[in-house]
This record gives sequence, structure tokens and C-alpha cells, in this order.
Amino acid sequence: MTSPAPSLQGQVLSGHNRISTQALTSLAKAAAAEALGVDAQDVRADWADDGGLLALSLVAPIRIPPLAAVVRDAGRVAMFGGSIRDRTVAAKARILSTVTALSGASLSRVDVRISGVKPTEGGRVK
Repeated sequence: MTSPAPSLQGQVLSGHNRISTQALTSLAKAAAAEALGVDAQDVRADWADDGGLLALSLVAPIRIPPLAAVVRDAGRVAMFGGSIRDRTVAAKARILSTVTALSGASLSRVDVRISGVKPTEGGRVK
């Protein structure tokens, strides 16, 4: 990714600014991990060209309440932010916004595939 040369008090500074694929991948994994309530090491991220924009594909588990707790109190699902589907849809928007804001990259879409669940105590993912 290349950006125009910045100016400094009327001067243009020459050179290039590039964000490596590795840096974008690390950022995407961190954003997904935060949105899904899991560790970044559990997230896989791949990039594809989508008509000149970047398409991000993620595979990750998602944090859920312990199943026994849900059997006792179905309200625990709401405490975690809703169903897995609803939370995944919301996470896609947050990931797209975070990666775009922090990197300046133009993403066309974010695809998320949930690969498993991580039962944990607690509540809503921030």
C-alpha cells in the first residue's frame, strides 16, 4: 500500500510508506480476536484482491457462555451479546472499521467463518 508523500511546512518529503502483508495480517487477527473474545493466535487471516480493494477472510473460534450455565439460565446468551450468528455479524462490522481506521487500507469486505467455540465465564465481549 503506497500513500502520497506528506508535506512539511510547504516541503514534500520523498519516499514511500508501505504496510506489509504481515503487519496487516497481525492487525486483522488482533481486531478479530478482540471482537470475538478469543486469542489472536487462534485466528487465521487471509487476504484476496477484490477489484482493487482488499477482501479479508477470517477463520476463528468465538467465546460463548458455558453450556451448563445456558441450560440453567437462557439469559446468559444475551449477556454474551446474543447468538453466535448475531455476534459474528456485529464482529464483521467492527473488524472492518478497526482495520480500515488503523491501517488506512481499503477493504471491500470481511468474511468470518466460525471454526469452534471457547466456553468461558463472564459476559459480553467488548
